[in-house]
Amino acid sequence: MTDSVMSNSEISILAGIAEAQAGLDRHVREMVAWHFDPETGCPFWLEFAEGLDFDPVKEIGGYEDLKLLGHFQDEWLRGGPVRRWVPKAFADKPVFVFETGGSTGVPKYRVNIEDFRVDYEMFSDHLSDQSFPKGSDWLMLGPTGPRRLRLAVEYLAQVRGGICFLVDLDPRWVNKLVEGGKLQEMESYKSHVIDQALTILRVNDNVKCLFTTPKLLEALCGKVSLKKAGITGIFCGGTEMDAQFHRFAREELVPGVDFVPTYGNTLMGLAYSRPFDPVDDYAITYYPPNPRAVIELVDPDGIDRTVGYGETGRVMLTTLTREFFMPRFLERDEAERAEPISQYPWDGVQNLRLLTQLNESVVVGVY
Repeated sequence: MTDSVMSNSEISILAGIAEAQAGLDRHVREMVAWHFDPETGCPFWLEFAEGLDFDPVKEIGGYEDLKLLGHFQDEWLRGGPVRRWVPKAFADKPVFVFETGGSTGVPKYRVNIEDFRVDYEMFSDHLSDQSFPKGSDWLMLGPTGPRRLRLAVEYLAQVRGGICFLVDLDPRWVNKLVEGGKLQEMESYKSHVIDQALTILRVNDNVKCLFTTPKLLEALCGKVSLKKAGITGIFCGGTEMDAQFHRFAREELVPGVDFVPTYGNTLMGLAYSRPFDPVDDYAITYYPPNPRAVIELVDPDGIDRTVGYGETGRVMLTTLTREFFMPRFLERDEAERAEPISQYPWDGVQNLRLLTQLNESVVVGVY
């Protein structure tokens, strides 16, 4: 773009990008000051600072300066003691602990006090009141147990004035069945889960909103028309969420029902999807909840280089809340870098998927 040909919308987006970047840098300074303060920080980061030859509070002036801390290491979150992650400012608060999927060994832990509520309150603001009516009840059909989804979707329903009905699902058991080649048992377990969902829909007329995963949505739609069952909005996420499934869902599984793809995990929170537009050919673009979380796509073979727009890169996640500070963590996902838009004036990710190098070593997408 050149100044002579820029439209008003392009100028507006550039202004939004500059404002968002300034806000992110300011937020980084606040979070670094918080997490490296002996009065408020958590034991892990206070101990980490003792091994540095500089003062993070003085030297880190914005997002780019987080490079001084290196990359957050996967193993730091595996195993205990988990209280090393509880900020001193919250030492007297009730603490939740959530786990990652656990498909690559010992699960990673993340402590939470209020973050999961804040994340889903923010997400609620992005849902249509027509498709996800206030006062309507929800069905949560997805991974439960130690995952934050179980509490977070229930809280989302509560924020919107509804009640959430839950179906137990243990994806680790499904993983074991797949790894053991026990596909008949897996189908029996899936049928057991779907039968519970059907019962809830049959006896609770006020359930109009649904959270589930792609495979469970397909299985559920094989048994019932969700539109006829009264469902008006579906919030759906999982590793099987790609453009092909997106088209399949909108055109065949749930035509006439609002379908909202999402990308989230225990470490980041919840990303927002770009509003649906048929001209995008069903491609799904996600934008992280900046400045609470930032996604940068880096070259898998040279992780210090950010890839260009439209190029494929590995997801590098930075989480910046008062409860959790995780700078520059290399996720096991890859995607194409997407340009900022007026609604989300920061980088997004498109066609998110498992990192190519891990395709044969990680069992995902089983539920």
